[in-house]
Amino acid sequence: MYVYQDYDQRLLDERVAQFRDQTQRYLDGKLAEEEYRPLRLQNGLYVQRYAPMLRVAVPYGMMASAQLRMLAHICRTWDKGYCHVSTRQNIQFNWPELQDVPDILEALASVQMHAIQTSGNCIRNTTTDEFAGVNAKEIDDPRPWCELIRQWSTFNPEFAYLPRKFKIAVNAVPDEDPALIGVHDIGVQIVENGQDETGFQIWAGGGLGRTPMTGEVIGEFIEPKYLLAYLEAVLRVYNKYGIRDNKYKARIKIIVKAMGRDKFRELTEREFAELKDGPITLTEHEIERMRASFPAPAYSSLTDLPQALSQALSSDKAFSRWYHTNTRAHKQAGYRAVTLTLKKTGRVPGDITDEQLDVVADLADRYSFGEVRTTHQQNMVLADVRQDELFDLWQALESMGLATPNLKLLTDIVACPGGDYCSLANAKSIPIAEAIQHRFEDMDYLHDLGELDINISGCMNACGHHHIGHIGILGVDKKGREYYQITLGGRGDKVSRIGDKMGPSFESDEVADVVEKIVNLYVELRHDGELFIDTYERVGMEPFKERIYGPAN
Repeated sequence: MYVYQDYDQRLLDERVAQFRDQTQRYLDGKLAEEEYRPLRLQNGLYVQRYAPMLRVAVPYGMMASAQLRMLAHICRTWDKGYCHVSTRQNIQFNWPELQDVPDILEALASVQMHAIQTSGNCIRNTTTDEFAGVNAKEIDDPRPWCELIRQWSTFNPEFAYLPRKFKIAVNAVPDEDPALIGVHDIGVQIVENGQDETGFQIWAGGGLGRTPMTGEVIGEFIEPKYLLAYLEAVLRVYNKYGIRDNKYKARIKIIVKAMGRDKFRELTEREFAELKDGPITLTEHEIERMRASFPAPAYSSLTDLPQALSQALSSDKAFSRWYHTNTRAHKQAGYRAVTLTLKKTGRVPGDITDEQLDVVADLADRYSFGEVRTTHQQNMVLADVRQDELFDLWQALESMGLATPNLKLLTDIVACPGGDYCSLANAKSIPIAEAIQHRFEDMDYLHDLGELDINISGCMNACGHHHIGHIGILGVDKKGREYYQITLGGRGDKVSRIGDKMGPSFESDEVADVVEKIVNLYVELRHDGELFIDTYERVGMEPFKERIYGPAN
């Protein structure tokens, strides 16, 4: 992973000192709330329903074990003993005291972490596939390109005051979209042309929230050396034409839709022509320097499926189920990537305790070269585990409640913190997730159902990505009461697709019943081997609406 240079560290240390002074001035009454607000947002600090919330950047989801231990220390020292994995692979602390935040940021800086640009109208954390670098299907490792984008975008003065927040994702897997580039402001798809050359296809105008849209391809093949120049061209167009007097229409997706793809592309190409071959052009030396920051671990020469693993799989049903659900193939023979699901029934989806963080850090050191990753689905990954050590790892995870074999199954629910924490939420998300999980506790039944994504958001900001859930649940307010709107058919895997609204919303105590009816109808309608999303795309919405609301008049 990328290791900070001296200048990286100086920037962090200086930022912490600046914010410490700003916070003290605010606490002393020398800065008004409206003056302090943009300063705290630039350092990832929100004011939520009951307490401040600090969002910590985890670039492209990668952390070292020492960083995980620091998160555990912060949980114990300045929070309530746990933290939360967000759908943008970041870490959130929900209960810090305002006066303690500079100390937290100083502690983070000591292990090369920060909260810079995790909020505000700027370029946010760049994300990618949590299996980047170990996915045998990828064309190229996307992480060096993510890091180049991070360095270009951090503290870039031209993009410090955009019309609205801005999100970029990079994907390197053909015909799949594990990075969800289709619903980002800019999506970067690594591609190959007919001459065995690697470049980038650039998407623009995707996003969820109040007006969900999928992006449009505006750059078919951008040479690697011009990646940052093309991204900067897109940002210049957005900065110039973006709407600033209406935050609900301020995202780039509104501009792309209003202009049309061809006009937006024309304006981007005009800006790109001025930037091309200028100072922002990437040299081969810089590209190779960044690639060197992501070397392959010191893998051992192993063969697949060692005898001890084969015996454990045949003799232990629980281990076998976890292996086939929560581990996946690796590009290196003899290794597998392991997902730690933070979705045990009765726990808040995406939450992890200080004790669990310390254990995961120890397990990362022992089994996965000291590296841990966070995922868009609010889970964690140990990406490089030897197959002959999987059984021992599973036992350790099982003892800590981190081996629930439900990855991508119905109870692997993605949910924002909702009304239990967020001041923007219209409704609670966590109790709805828990009610659904309790309704589907039979693990045999879950595995028979197969992959089924449920995503829950407490408001239209869509932090729970409800638009792209196979079953999406959105909290809405009706005259001060919490209701929930259901969508079906969203997806964010092979292609990004916005789900279809099913009909009138439901009260909170009805949601689990509605989900159960939807699932039961899927079981009745499915063909052999057909997943929920396949059945829905074959039969459409009407059978589900009729089951839930009754026959149309």
